[in-house]
Amino acid sequence: MRLGSIILFVALCSFSAYYIYEPIPEEIEQRWKLMLTNCFFRSLSHLADLSELLGLKDYMGVMYFITLVEKVVPVSDKHVKVTEEKFDGVEVVLYQPKQPGSVTELRRAVIYLHGGGWCLGSSRMSPYDLLARKIVTELDAVVLSVEYRLAPAHHFPVPYEDVYHVVKHFFQKGVLAKYSVDPERIAVSGDSAGGNLAAAVSQQLQKESGQQIQLKAQALLYPVMQALDLNTPSYQQNQDMPILPRTLMVRFWSEYFTSDKALFRAMMANTHNNPESSSLLKFVNWSAFLPETFHRHYNYSAPAVVQGFGGKAAGIGGPSQAFADPRASPLLVPDAALHSLPKAYIMTCEYDVLRDDGIMYVTRLRAAGVEVTHEHYDTGFHGALMFTVWPTDFLIARRMTDNYVKWLKENL
Repeated sequence: MRLGSIILFVALCSFSAYYIYEPIPEEIEQRWKLMLTNCFFRSLSHLADLSELLGLKDYMGVMYFITLVEKVVPVSDKHVKVTEEKFDGVEVVLYQPKQPGSVTELRRAVIYLHGGGWCLGSSRMSPYDLLARKIVTELDAVVLSVEYRLAPAHHFPVPYEDVYHVVKHFFQKGVLAKYSVDPERIAVSGDSAGGNLAAAVSQQLQKESGQQIQLKAQALLYPVMQALDLNTPSYQQNQDMPILPRTLMVRFWSEYFTSDKALFRAMMANTHNNPESSSLLKFVNWSAFLPETFHRHYNYSAPAVVQGFGGKAAGIGGPSQAFADPRASPLLVPDAALHSLPKAYIMTCEYDVLRDDGIMYVTRLRAAGVEVTHEHYDTGFHGALMFTVWPTDFLIARRMTDNYVKWLKENL
């Protein structure tokens, strides 16, 4: 009996070690902590797959548990005043310094857009709440965190339009005056899918003729920038990396556009482009826009072009038109639309499927004459900036946060 218990214990330990262990690169700090953290994400993903297979709840509905676990009720403290409001019908969380500004002492402002693949996440999650408070206290700034609606309940372009409407509302003279914000010192920023929305809104505001809205800066943290080529070197190199494996990123993309699983399967095979989007592939040709050091041992092969998919995504002609829309894929805008964009801060991570998206945008912005600060983390992984809360707090998250806030302080 005692021997049997020992065997069972050893078997359980062996199985646990086998399940938790992943071949994570040695360069990454706190590797075992990342393995343990990702074990939770993988387990939830497996449960979500099973739930969807059994028809109990859709995949993203189960994965939303991550958002619920991290949610807090934003409340004021001795330094920061927090209010929850609606701007043009969209929920926002507004963070202001407790000491009100005067008419002659206008403050900077950061419009922040959370990540989560357009399907998960919330401005009310603890890491975003802490980041907003840090920006407020260190910059004496106002932070506007946007609670845009999520897919798959609200496909593209709804999340984008929510953000766009909030920005337009915030720039009204009466609104800026109410919060003592300097209209010439406003930045838009976001991480991952939020970085995508920030880049898209920056482009749209700059494009509109006669528009009085002028952003001072855009800060994009490991942004997702294009849906045409899901087989860049970083997608291949990091396809099984923790937090955001290629399968999950492709699922985010497909769910953003449609609930038709045929698109997910086509995007997994990188065969989702049709003749309409094929003319835009030149903007995501990584052999032209990636520095050679990031080519690694991969050779460029243009994505296959096939006939488009049926079905309709919200407000557009269908998924095949959606992923060719610059509002969804900001990397697809022509060069002429880039030169007047505000200065940019772009963060990328070596061990991230989205690494090359951000680096290609850096290359194109610089070629267009835009001032760009590119901060690349050789030991970074996707989502690292948000891992600031115990027990999933990482040292690299603190460095990322400090450098990001420092840039805002110096450039806004």
